[in-house]
Amino acid sequence: MNRILIIILISILSISLSAQKPYKTSSEKAIRFYNEGLSNYNLKNYPTAEEYLKAAIKTDEKFQNAYLVLAEVYWEQGKYKPAVDYYNIGLDLDPTFYPLGFVNKGNLEIKIASYDDALKSFQKYIELDTSNNKYTNQARRGIKQAGFAIWAMKHPVDYEPINLGPNINTRDDEYWPSLSADEQTLVFTRLVHNPDNPQHVQEDFFFSTKTEQGWSLARDAGYPLNTPDNEGAQSISANGKLMVYTVCNREGIFGRCDIYYSTKKGDNWSFPKNIGAPINTAAKETQPSLSADGRTIYFASDRPGGKGGLDIWTSHQNDEGIWQNPVNLGDSINTPGDEMSPFIHQDGKTLYFSSNYLIGMGGSDIFIARLNEKGNWEHVENLGYPINTNGDEVGLIVNAQGDKAYFSSNRNKDFGKDIFEFTLYKKARPEEVSYMKGIVYDEITRQRLEAKFELYDLKNGILVSQSSSDLETGEFLLCLPTNRNYMLNVERDGYLFYSDNFALQGVFHIDQPFLKDVPMKQIIAGEKIVLYNIFYETDSYALKLESKYELDKVVQFMKANPTIHIEIGGHTDNVGAQTYNQILSENRARSVVKYLTDHGINATRLTSKGYGFSVPIDTNETSEGRAKNRRTELMVTN
Repeated sequence: MNRILIIILISILSISLSAQKPYKTSSEKAIRFYNEGLSNYNLKNYPTAEEYLKAAIKTDEKFQNAYLVLAEVYWEQGKYKPAVDYYNIGLDLDPTFYPLGFVNKGNLEIKIASYDDALKSFQKYIELDTSNNKYTNQARRGIKQAGFAIWAMKHPVDYEPINLGPNINTRDDEYWPSLSADEQTLVFTRLVHNPDNPQHVQEDFFFSTKTEQGWSLARDAGYPLNTPDNEGAQSISANGKLMVYTVCNREGIFGRCDIYYSTKKGDNWSFPKNIGAPINTAAKETQPSLSADGRTIYFASDRPGGKGGLDIWTSHQNDEGIWQNPVNLGDSINTPGDEMSPFIHQDGKTLYFSSNYLIGMGGSDIFIARLNEKGNWEHVENLGYPINTNGDEVGLIVNAQGDKAYFSSNRNKDFGKDIFEFTLYKKARPEEVSYMKGIVYDEITRQRLEAKFELYDLKNGILVSQSSSDLETGEFLLCLPTNRNYMLNVERDGYLFYSDNFALQGVFHIDQPFLKDVPMKQIIAGEKIVLYNIFYETDSYALKLESKYELDKVVQFMKANPTIHIEIGGHTDNVGAQTYNQILSENRARSVVKYLTDHGINATRLTSKGYGFSVPIDTNETSEGRAKNRRTELMVTN
């Protein structure tokens, strides 16, 4: 139950019990002990309150008021089992004396995973008192929660957590894991103790890389990421080049907690900056999660306009790099309670998050939600037992392939929180994602280049991913959800754009990624590129609908470079007569030129030419070779 609600119920109980006249005893001595105990309880002097209340019970073993308040004393100290025991004794003496006590007892029984008893407690309240709609609704909600927990424990999901080992975990607390798409870089937060001052602890970032022997010994991220203040709850982008994280109670922040970011160029991280408005406000913004391309962020916030306590919000970065006004994820995700620790998978449509209000096992449970084609979140489901327990489960991530999950837990109390991994059962997996990785370079000088990447789904023209190669190394990494047909476009001022097409159909695993280097050609007369994403109907020069996306890139390129002239060349394979293929290639080239002129490109800058099958780039003896020979080329003529 929401902690605020618990405190309200405690306050109501103490006020109600202190107002009971006459007391459920005839012993004045017991009443004096009870009043002293109640007074100390209200002052939060719990050990003293406990002494007086026990003295009252010793004086009169049937003094119901004392049992009920003593239960609250133990509850406030987190001693849930004795709190339930005293509630049982007190309520059994006269169930009608304080019916609301059964709701409180039910909530305590859920905390100690006594779900069958909790179900009975909530049902008892409904049986005794249905006049108060507020608490009746709470009892009915408790019945649902206890019923779900009973069912979940009878139907456990597959779950075998494995500790990541001594290179990652220490006697300090390790938590908030974050993983790059190629699963070569693990980032996490460690609560570091100062050896010179054991009482002083702070949160810092640590990195580990994957080796043939497993995870390397984690190293301190160092300055400028780590400072004498706390840094935590980080998320690293799929390519490992951008990190966002949470900073609280630091000079210069907007609210109680703000989101900061840092970018990696070569081997160095930039000095962190506040991500600023409109993401950060005077409220609390925390626990960010980045989409695969780093242009969409999910985070938890208690800013105005939410549904309850902490809600999950999202913001998208426009083409100018400006974050747009955050949007609340809505009623399917957010509740009157707290929703937090969002993790958006690299597939862009599977969200994992924690909630302490949605029906679960007790505390904060981890849930999964999926984004439908209309952009709405649906199929919100509890990940089940024993992934979720009566404790708090917060902060789960899933690898790009979708089969492994990572989280932190203090299962071994002697070693604090550790990071674990486990195989995620199939129903809870996201769409499998692979990646393309390589470098961008000048084809002539071999110089590594920074360039802009755009990846489109050719089925609908949706921009799946957008990124840039590294300024110093030219390295890039793009996530590729499987079972799609992609158009890749790479751009840099002064260069012809790079075009490619590839499909990921059927089963495709992340351990078989695309490793591809991208040579960029300077805009020089005679240079040419293949337009791999222009498609025609079979034996026709009619353009297919999916050709529009590549053709629009050519239009954009021509408008950005208004002084150049180009030739569109059509090529075929050698199947069929030479004359037929010659005419077909000419007509196909003309159809492209017509599209360009129809979209604002001056015809004087364009020529078309058909080459038939006279200029093959591969063998015509295989279907693969013939497919490469059937192509449309763009050549700079002036």
